Amino acid sequence: MLLQQTKNDFAIDEAGDNHYSENPDTPLRPDAFLMSDEDKIELIEKHFREIMNVLGLDLSDDSLAGTPHRVAKMYVNEIFSGLNPANKPAVKLFANKYSYGEMLVEKDITLFSYCEHHFVPIIGKVHVAYIPRKKVVGLSKLNRIVKYFAKRPQVQERLTVQIADELRNVLETDDVAVIVDARHLCVSARGVEDVNSSTITASYNGKFRSEQTRSELLTYVSTK
Repeated sequence: MLLQQTKNDFAIDEAGDNHYSENPDTPLRPDAFLMSDEDKIELIEKHFREIMNVLGLDLSDDSLAGTPHRVAKMYVNEIFSGLNPANKPAVKLFANKYSYGEMLVEKDITLFSYCEHHFVPIIGKVHVAYIPRKKVVGLSKLNRIVKYFAKRPQVQERLTVQIADELRNVLETDDVAVIVDARHLCVSARGVEDVNSSTITASYNGKFRSEQTRSELLTYVSTK
């Protein structure tokens, strides 16, 4: 029985480590937002208190007493707030009055997300580029779009595609590229415990599929 459980645990861990993801959409139940945020916080607080009890922690201690509520609020209002489409940033486009038709790159956007396999942080940088047509967008909106999709349990490959697809839709152009360079604490803080490795993913679309355009982008990204 113990051997079978060990095999099952290994299979589950191996599937997670391989980052299987068949759908670019975050897997959500149809009823994901029928419950209010307040009710979610209350339930998460209750269940997280039980987790701490199972671990043997003394919740009567002043330092731990408020932890279940703090964690619940953090999950709903902060680190997983990107699950709720109501929190999606509004993006306003502006006329491309200068007829600017060259590459625009917003690099080194800070990334804080959470691995959906172990619920530990993913930390890194996102580089976004697009070639404008008739419309352009305020630069801060690029950061906000990255932040929105990062604030949910993620797989880096899916995150990269989600950001690129949203930018293509918002900017009304296929000429979009996204590069994500991140460290996964599920790799550095557990398992293999490799603190030096990072993972790079990319989505090249439209003109960025050209080797010359892609090479130009990579030059900009690597420039200090």
